[in-house]
Amino acid sequence: MELEVRHLRVVCAIADAGSLHKAARVLGMAQPSVTAQLRRIEQALGGQLFIRQSDGCRPTVFGHQLLARGRPLLAEMTGLTADMRAVAARAAQTPQLRIGSTPSRVLTGWARRFRDRHPESVPAVQTDVSSNALLRMVAAGQLDVAYVHEMDGTHLRFPPGLRQRVLLEREPGFLAIAEHHPVARQETVRLEDLKEERWMMDRTADGEWESLYRALLLAGLTPRLLHGDYSTAALLVATGEAVTVCQATSTGWDGVVTRRLAGDPIGWRWLLAARTETELDTVHDDLIAAYREAAGQVPAYHAMAPLIE
Repeated sequence: MELEVRHLRVVCAIADAGSLHKAARVLGMAQPSVTAQLRRIEQALGGQLFIRQSDGCRPTVFGHQLLARGRPLLAEMTGLTADMRAVAARAAQTPQLRIGSTPSRVLTGWARRFRDRHPESVPAVQTDVSSNALLRMVAAGQLDVAYVHEMDGTHLRFPPGLRQRVLLEREPGFLAIAEHHPVARQETVRLEDLKEERWMMDRTADGEWESLYRALLLAGLTPRLLHGDYSTAALLVATGEAVTVCQATSTGWDGVVTRRLAGDPIGWRWLLAARTETELDTVHDDLIAAYREAAGQVPAYHAMAPLIE
């Protein structure tokens, strides 16, 4: 037999009560059961823990050694149990939101607002460049809500039963370009001024390649496209090897600035998806506030009122 927490409780109860009879009442056990339990514990440990006398029990030297080491362990286990029950109770009262989102600066403000409302809860965040992949995760119960975008001229595939809410009917796509590029001095850039440029796009981002290709053709340009992920795009744009389209809420990154495209030829709409209207209501207002905050940090975009009603 291996020594367990319940055995320590029996030994401590006997030492505290001073007799097997009183310990049995404290433990809610029959005295013969306590006596048998003590005998098995002593056999497992290989020594006598108590001296039985007519007026009760007192620990032996061996028993004192077990009590000295066992009491702190028992107290720690009791505290651990109480702490974990408290954590479980708080978790039952506080929602654990599982957020899905395509990459966006809005996400940080959204998560912060949720944390401010529910300080005991940390939202789980899943990002993916594919809006359709996030929608499938919501439908499968792997996410609670998803913040996704749908490119001009393309349509997302909403699984049956999902609720959706349009947050912004159209956000114009801005241009991300190296800060040393000649057109970076302009506040607004025409697509025609970029006819010699190579455009970097992520083919795994639903609809982005098709939407950009169509916009370039309509502008009379021969599309010159490079395909790679966003990290590669950031490097190539910063070194002037390519340009790309970015969200209007983007503030750029090292070596890169953002500019508005004349006529807003590229854009997308933002949607919120969940399985129930209640889940949509839970996050809707915070998401709207987070979007306004992010938009307000980009003067060129902030001036384009109204953004979100």
